Amino acid sequence: MLFNSYTFIVFLVIVLILHNATRLPWKIKKINLLLASYIFYAVWNPPFIILLWLSTVVDFVVGKKLYHEENKLRRKMLLIISLVANLGMLGFFKYGSFLLENFVLLMSAIGVDYQPAAPDIILPVGISFYTFQTLCYTLDMYRRRIEPEKSFLNFALFVTFFPQLVAGPIVRPSQLLPQFHTPHTAGTQQLIKGLFLLSLGLFMKVVMADTMLAASADTVFGSPQVLAPVDAWLGVLAFSGQIFFDFAGYSTCAIGIAACLGFTLPDNFRYPYAAIGFSDFWRRWHITLSTWLRDYLYIGLGGNRKGTFSTYINLMLTMLIGGLWHGASWTFVVWGGLHGIYLCVERLFRPKQEKDTLIIHASMPEPVSVITASFVPAFLNRKKVKLFFAALLTFFLINITWVFFRADNFSTAWRLLGSMFGITDGAPILSTINMIKVSVVTVLLVGTHWVMRNTSVWQVVQKTKWWVVGIVWACMLISLILSQKSSDSFIYFQF
Repeated sequence: MLFNSYTFIVFLVIVLILHNATRLPWKIKKINLLLASYIFYAVWNPPFIILLWLSTVVDFVVGKKLYHEENKLRRKMLLIISLVANLGMLGFFKYGSFLLENFVLLMSAIGVDYQPAAPDIILPVGISFYTFQTLCYTLDMYRRRIEPEKSFLNFALFVTFFPQLVAGPIVRPSQLLPQFHTPHTAGTQQLIKGLFLLSLGLFMKVVMADTMLAASADTVFGSPQVLAPVDAWLGVLAFSGQIFFDFAGYSTCAIGIAACLGFTLPDNFRYPYAAIGFSDFWRRWHITLSTWLRDYLYIGLGGNRKGTFSTYINLMLTMLIGGLWHGASWTFVVWGGLHGIYLCVERLFRPKQEKDTLIIHASMPEPVSVITASFVPAFLNRKKVKLFFAALLTFFLINITWVFFRADNFSTAWRLLGSMFGITDGAPILSTINMIKVSVVTVLLVGTHWVMRNTSVWQVVQKTKWWVVGIVWACMLISLILSQKSSDSFIYFQF
């Protein structure tokens, strides 16, 4: 079920009515939410509920035993059971075809003609997200960071909570499970906040991503011919805006829907195109994934505790795996590898006092990338101007990585990069109106991110006069109605 569909609006209204029914006990309301979550997921493919159920049961049982087990060998065996169950499902459904395809290529390279039957594997929507979420629980139990959840109902709802089930935010057990222990319903202020964020998220998806930018991005990345440099750049900028509006739009919807029900979900985006450097970018882009990779992968590999060389290796491995998490293709690995290189080079040029605290996602009040800021002209001695130009350079380099993220194959990526940097030149392909759309939206997007980089939408709303908020809200709703020609899936559903 898509947030950007009329079916979902009806579904949400029914869920809200049941959730706010005063005579229903809290346990019944949680059962209603659990059933609603299964219905929400079953709309795509009902049999895949079995995978959700299997992941829920395995991690609930294993997690409880892990916490209480004292024998080290048994604890490791229990952890392995959870890892095999979760990563096994993810590996088969998401990477089965990819692994088989690369095995065939390997056999061909050594002279073996191996032609297996083509696998018919359907990727369960959201499997990457709920797999990482349930693994959080098991790994936290193994490290005894939190106590095991006693209620299977609460844990099942934690795994399947429909606002963030299929595309995040990836929620930690400590962030969501305690909220199910006591009755939660939205007060007037929280309900208004939730409905506003839901409207904003849908506006970002339907109007900005789908209506304003998707056509230009699809035209450029789908073209088999060499393009003019301007068209190539505008196509990449269109996708840069599209993926932000699409994914941040989903997260905003999820946070808003949860707020309507009285729950709080963590932020997933904080104006990433105002990032000053690449560690700052990952503090702002897909925050719940970057912190997951930091806490459960990078630190697990050793982080920066085993010397300089190991730190760079761990950083690269983390970003390569992060790239592969996004999709079963070598282009995603290259995307992750580029980010790994950016982070390593940035870390190499950082002052020692910053370097010692830097992990992928460290906490610094005003992170300044030395490698980016050093390219800013010296005559621009005003700090904010220098930082703004550093942010633009960061944005420029981020857009290069989006080429590999969006391209279906390497030939498309190389052809597009050749056009972008004037190595090859071709005919214009974008219409004038689409070129204007992309240019205007990109300028507004980057400018808005820069202005808003240290605040949030809701903080701005609270400081703004009610009638101004009302006009903006009404304009968003009118734009939604006028733009809703179809119900396109969110981009991150494929991951």
